[in-house]
Amino acid sequence: MPRHGVTPSRRRPRSGGERRSDRSCGVPGPGTLGMALTLALFPSLALWTPAAAHPLPAQGYFASFSGLAPQVRDTFGWRNLTCPVCKSLFTILDFGLQKENNVIRVGSLATKLCQLLKIAPPAVCQSAIQLFEDDMVEVWRRSVLSPSEACGLLLGSTCGHWDIFSSWNISLPAVPKPAPQPPKPPAPGAPVSRVLFLTDLHWDRDYLEGTDPDCEDPLCCRRGSGPPPPSRPGAGYWGEYSKCDLPLRTLESLLSGLGPAGPFDMVYWTGDIPAHNVWHQSRQDQLQALTTVTALVKKYLGPVPVYPAVGNHESTPVNGFPPPFIEGNQSSRWLYEAMAKAWEPWLPAEALHTLRIGGFYALSPSPGLRLISLNMNFCSRENFWLLINSTDPAGQLQWLVGELQAAEDRGDKVHIIGHIPPGHCLKSWSWNYYRIVARYENTLAGQFFGHTHVDEFEIFYDEETLSRPLSVAFLAPSATTYISLNPGYRVYLIDGNYPGSSHVVLDHETYILNLTQANEPGATPRWHLLYRALETYGLPNALPAAWNDLVYRMRGDTQLFQTFWFLYHKGHPPSEPCGTPCRLATLCAQLSARSDSPALCRHLVPDASIADVQSHQRRPLC
Repeated sequence: MPRHGVTPSRRRPRSGGERRSDRSCGVPGPGTLGMALTLALFPSLALWTPAAAHPLPAQGYFASFSGLAPQVRDTFGWRNLTCPVCKSLFTILDFGLQKENNVIRVGSLATKLCQLLKIAPPAVCQSAIQLFEDDMVEVWRRSVLSPSEACGLLLGSTCGHWDIFSSWNISLPAVPKPAPQPPKPPAPGAPVSRVLFLTDLHWDRDYLEGTDPDCEDPLCCRRGSGPPPPSRPGAGYWGEYSKCDLPLRTLESLLSGLGPAGPFDMVYWTGDIPAHNVWHQSRQDQLQALTTVTALVKKYLGPVPVYPAVGNHESTPVNGFPPPFIEGNQSSRWLYEAMAKAWEPWLPAEALHTLRIGGFYALSPSPGLRLISLNMNFCSRENFWLLINSTDPAGQLQWLVGELQAAEDRGDKVHIIGHIPPGHCLKSWSWNYYRIVARYENTLAGQFFGHTHVDEFEIFYDEETLSRPLSVAFLAPSATTYISLNPGYRVYLIDGNYPGSSHVVLDHETYILNLTQANEPGATPRWHLLYRALETYGLPNALPAAWNDLVYRMRGDTQLFQTFWFLYHKGHPPSEPCGTPCRLATLCAQLSARSDSPALCRHLVPDASIADVQSHQRRPLC
């Protein structure tokens, strides 16, 4: 088993003794193993290449399998492969991958290919492969390369059963769905709750002022980035408009300067605490980030209750969140136990119990309101552990149905928080979640996510016609600058705590730190209000129909869209203009709370423009 608690840039010794360099008899050579398993490592490497802000999510690991079988047959000359030979071959392969010396060979070949193809700088390639190889090989051995799965893919259902990423459905209770009841506006003078929303803090403990903000590594402005060229300035004191994360002093400035935006009734904090140096992280590094930033939040928010969610960067390797059936040193217990200890002052015993099992929980912050924190890594396209089994990992969605049904029975309202937005999830997970939201539209009062680093939203529609807006997920902008953004945070104004409250979002405010001003010599950081949603967009309210109408107004009103584009990037948009295909792709993303569902944009985008929209799909910044 891998020992993630040591610095990953060095070869990790195993408890079973030193690795042997001898070649075992009867096992495929390193070339065959390496060529097959290098495929497993490259999707992770591709994620480290910084991208601009995205209108639509990428497909992650899982889109590449549709055309994999013919490529593999051609590459290895397996056109005449028979079923018995296929199963024998992959049985031998499986046996070979249980030997550590073969894992070394796989990693060595993957490192060479990474360097040859210039996917990343040599040092990054070496550290990344060493960090990922043990878990990735284990996952592939138990999924893609198992005899039944592999031969079912290569030769068809007569030789095995390829069911990786096959569709699945959760069960809804037989209780009839109540008739839709739009929330009533609060009475004049009714209490309003202010909820601070923090996401994607990405503290870089190695951030260093004056270093090169445009270095060759995937993350810059840090020790090891080197000095900038003489013609260009180095990283700013408070942060930088580049592929850089934040120093701790900027996060402390954010938290210490919250006064004008408060007071707050509670805080939703949706994860991604560590920096983006994902090729060089140990478990100790991740736990240090967790405890350091949690202590900072406690210091400045004091008695205000804080409700966190798990981000995709909390683990190492990044995105690696095994479902609970993975036990031992490769499980996520080390992380969930540390979270339970750090967050114990904020969470009751029932919430800590499920947090320790699967990284999700539910609690009641006030009478009439239930809060559900989801572990969205179990829907992630980049979570390679889901290759083994992607069917409702940890039973989380079925658990969610139970929570929502119980809330409906009590007459409570529900808020859902999470990191990765549902429109960025694996298709079956996303479609099941969409179905759940539609069933419990009267109960679900708010959805709050992060992950994309930009300011956007995702609208849910009735499943029958895909035309009636029934819910909206708010995607708040990041605290980090990654990539080329101002630091920021969000405050939600929510129908307050009183009998009969709808607990829906009434408005929201976004605050930023203007880095150009903050980094001026002698300046002090000043966090200020960037905009209020209702006022800026001319919305009658913050209900789903108003956001739907906004999207269609922006389709024809380019000036209104440019305002949205400016705020989407927290006041620092890219220099290149967003033309018609970019605009349509961005607007389509606001309608796409269900992944791989082009029908959601059918009224927005003419058929002739679909290809242009698809060409503008980009990776998230996370």
